Amino acid sequence: QVQVVESGGGLVQAGGSLRLSCTASVLAFSRYSMAWFRQAPGKEREFVSAISPSGWTTDDADFAKGRFTASRDNNKNTVHLQMNSLKPEDTAIYYCAAAPGDYSSRDSRNYAYRGQGTQVTVSS
Repeated sequence: QVQVVESGGGLVQAGGSLRLSCTASVLAFSRYSMAWFRQAPGKEREFVSAISPSGWTTDDADFAKGRFTASRDNNKNTVHLQMNSLKPEDTAIYYCAAAPGDYSSRDSRNYAYRGQGTQVTVSS
């Protein structure tokens, strides 16, 4: 059974940084596209960032560009989301998702596996 587990969330002041991590218990992790989504209270889930299996290509939501950076370590079955210059509106549960294959999708329904999420709270 595939497990996707996020970590690294927490409470941070506006302007601060957090680094989220996600591990996926899949074989051939290097063949999986990975993505981050988030959902704030009362709002729909939204795309944050996606990274290709090799890690060479990323796709970031407009709000993430210049502030958030996705990376991965295929030797450790891990992806990271470095979040800088955090704003109160970044407060949400952040989810990691995995999909076999090399494609970039901003639709969470295209990812076969998803974790339980990690809470990020940014205070003003």
